[in-house]
Amino acid sequence: MHTLELEVLTPSGLIFHGTVKSVTVPGEEGEFGVLPEHVGLTTLLQAGVIDIIKDNGKKESIVVNWGVVQIANNLVTVLVDGAVAIRGDSEGEIAKALEEAKELITSVADSNSLIASVSARIESASHHQNHSHLL
Repeated sequence: MHTLELEVLTPSGLIFHGTVKSVTVPGEEGEFGVLPEHVGLTTLLQAGVIDIIKDNGKKESIVVNWGVVQIANNLVTVLVDGAVAIRGDSEGEIAKALEEAKELITSVADSNSLIASVSARIESASHHQNHSHLL
């Protein structure tokens, strides 16, 4: 099975590092997916949600404000100004992450439609997290 290495870095440090099956990023020209053997690419990111499918099949989402992604030799490096991982061991921790993510997006987004779109994605991500705790 082919996999990718994914790194998500902020000025504060590493948010995610691991082996993944795929990742979807909010590119400046729109969302796009990255699978193993993706062509080399460097592009700007806009505020949005990074959706990750880990090598164990579990999903994780990270909300980012803006940055750049570089893809080369099955390594995806995401450098962003700010990021909030939507994860936690309890509903309270997940709810706190969701609030932080909404604040992050609201602080940079100048478009109400973008804020609404990302908020909807965040809510969707929280439902996936909640259901994964039930399995």
